[in-house]
Amino acid sequence: MRTLLIADDERNIRNGLKAMIEREYPGAYHIFLAADGQQALEQFMQSPADIVLTDIRMPIMDGIALIKQLTDIVDGPALLILSGYDDFQYAKEAIKHKVRDYLLKPIIREDLFGALNRIEAELKQQESIHNKLEVTDKYRKGMRINTLQHVWARSDMGSEEVASLALEAGLQEFEPSYYIGILDSPDNQRNVIKGQEYLSGRELEGTLLSLEDKDGRLVVLASRQELLQGMTDHLASASGGTGTFATGISGRGETVGQLKVKYEEARHALKYRLLLGRSDSILIHYEQLKHRSRSYQVPEDTIHKLANMMGTDRDKEMKMLLLELFSAPTLAEADIDYFEAVSLKLNEQVFDKVFYTYGEASIEIIKLYKMAGSLYNFTIIHDYIQCVEGLLLSLNDYIRSLKSVHVDQKDMFKAAEYIRDNFDKELSMTMVSNHVSLNYSYFSQAFKEFAGMSFVQYLKNLRIGKAKELLETTELKVLEIGEKVGFDNTKHFNRVFRETLGVTPLEYRQSINSRINGKSI
Repeated sequence: MRTLLIADDERNIRNGLKAMIEREYPGAYHIFLAADGQQALEQFMQSPADIVLTDIRMPIMDGIALIKQLTDIVDGPALLILSGYDDFQYAKEAIKHKVRDYLLKPIIREDLFGALNRIEAELKQQESIHNKLEVTDKYRKGMRINTLQHVWARSDMGSEEVASLALEAGLQEFEPSYYIGILDSPDNQRNVIKGQEYLSGRELEGTLLSLEDKDGRLVVLASRQELLQGMTDHLASASGGTGTFATGISGRGETVGQLKVKYEEARHALKYRLLLGRSDSILIHYEQLKHRSRSYQVPEDTIHKLANMMGTDRDKEMKMLLLELFSAPTLAEADIDYFEAVSLKLNEQVFDKVFYTYGEASIEIIKLYKMAGSLYNFTIIHDYIQCVEGLLLSLNDYIRSLKSVHVDQKDMFKAAEYIRDNFDKELSMTMVSNHVSLNYSYFSQAFKEFAGMSFVQYLKNLRIGKAKELLETTELKVLEIGEKVGFDNTKHFNRVFRETLGVTPLEYRQSINSRINGKSI
């Protein structure tokens, strides 16, 4: 259904025209009426019409003033003039403002319908052309996007090949000046859509093309940097300040053969958000950062020292070595590539090596390990450094504990062997702890954990076990057996034996002999 606006200061003419058109074209038009040019303009601004039919002589704003206003509107309405004055000056003025037809009062039905039919045919033709152009533009845009994604994904493509593909896709319209911006935000999926919506309303401000890269971020190819700044600020404002919106911007591109180089510049610039330490929206220009030194060498000796110190008591020295890797001058001057290389070396030569050698640690350490795996898990470099320090110290404690357990086990085996070799002599826990060079209290607890019982109980069980063996296999007297297994007198031996087995040594031997004799009968 078309929308038709009729402006005439005579009510009968307005209503007559409306009735005439509705009878001839039932259901074809939604018709609005206005009594003067000002009222018609206000109505049009509220509900734009496809066709405006206006009288010339009207109060407040006449028809010529109205059509002058309407022709300034992009994709404005088709215009028809209706006048009772057969004046050539009005006709010339109307033609100048692209009026489709000039109708005289009193209106002749056939003339009105003929004018409307001609306008309808023109509108349909325009719509057909517009639809075809939309399809063509959509295909053209898709081809450009595919070309850019292909160019940016290929690492082996030179500038000549890039230029050839870009020219084939029609990207030369961005020459001789363009910039590439990459937006990274808390919710990239949502902001790719929001960013494209914002840019779609800015197409008249410069040539631009937006797309999503392989990392899900919004990439914009634009003829003006201001479009990228406006987009970043708009999205940050719309988010209510709930995260960092950063846009890395390339240096100025002049030819389409530089499209790949400029994309890499934008990616490189975006990485610097980590070093700039901003929590709000930020625009990062490659040109302002390209002076950063790439001569910084990764201090591998320092990283080797860190690796060698793992499991020692040198926490303070480890912290100092970490500060050497991320000193203030380095943070202020070094290229981001340096920090990526340091992060990689720490992962490979320290953290990965620990897990390979000692196995997995606690869940908390695993969380730190995964976070420290990439610089870009963090918004600012200091958070990364703090995570690395926490991981270093946690792994250091972990290795120390493993080494301690290993040493303890070795000492406990040595202590147990000493007890077995000397159980028949006067023996105390002090003597055994001294033998393995451990603190008395520490040895007491460690041995209990190792043996599952106290030192005294372990020694008692060992002595009673040996006594049982001698009672069963020898004719030695109870007194002699007690002395052989370390008891200083028979009374003590009898008491401990009975507490352990419920019978005296003599009763135990008699029961053993009874069983043997019973079997032999």
